[in-house]
Amino acid sequence: MTARPFMTSDGVKLALHERGQGHCHFIFQHGLCGAATQPAEVMPELDDIRLLTLECRGHGLSEAGKTEKFSIKQFADDVAEVIGEIGHPVILGGISMGAAISLRLAVTRPELIRALVVARPAWITDSAPENMKPNACAGELLSNMSAKDAEEHFLNSAIARQLGAEAPDNLQSLKGFFHRAPQEVTAALLTRISADGPDIDRAQVKKIKTPTLIIGHEDDFIHPLSYAKDLAGLISHSELTIITSKTRDKVQYISDFQNALSQFLTKVCHAEASR
Repeated sequence: MTARPFMTSDGVKLALHERGQGHCHFIFQHGLCGAATQPAEVMPELDDIRLLTLECRGHGLSEAGKTEKFSIKQFADDVAEVIGEIGHPVILGGISMGAAISLRLAVTRPELIRALVVARPAWITDSAPENMKPNACAGELLSNMSAKDAEEHFLNSAIARQLGAEAPDNLQSLKGFFHRAPQEVTAALLTRISADGPDIDRAQVKKIKTPTLIIGHEDDFIHPLSYAKDLAGLISHSELTIITSKTRDKVQYISDFQNALSQFLTKVCHAEASR
């Protein structure tokens, strides 16, 4: 993917990554403390698709701006500005936090979206859900001690032991947060976003009418499969695909993810082209 600067309306320089020249635009957002490489890893090569990922404030190559502005709402507003630059509705999706951003825009700005991808959701509608506690714990430790001491305290915690037994891939991701720079930005992201939510309600989610792909898998504490199933029950025009978990087989996880996206995106883009 190639990156170019994107300036937000409040003057924060973000990195907008692009791949492909297709007429069908797919904005695919990363998760908390992730980067554009995360969605790129599971995105298949499709001739008709122009893939875009906006690295959120404090992520990847993007500036952080004021950390007190870190929120799912702000990140969603930034993505809406990108769609405004494109000038027509897009396919919008994301992984984890990116899924929450996408779900929020599907509710609050439906005119911007013609199809939706919600992958490994970590939120449905509530703020500070129980599954966000590991991220919140890591953020709190990073806010109050050195990264080395924070990691040691975290790895000796009951939460870390639980993840090691139930969701080792989650634990591996969390370990990486203690080596992410700058520490104060990472701490702010983990504490603020873990306590946040998409600021929508279930009745609004039920009104989503765009074609929607929902992806989930087992062995994941932070992204419970039950959340994916719950959203599939709420969104009437949705299809749920359960893929292999990264814990069991990462290669198969990527292959399953790519196949699910390929089938859905090809169907959506062909439907648009035939109108």
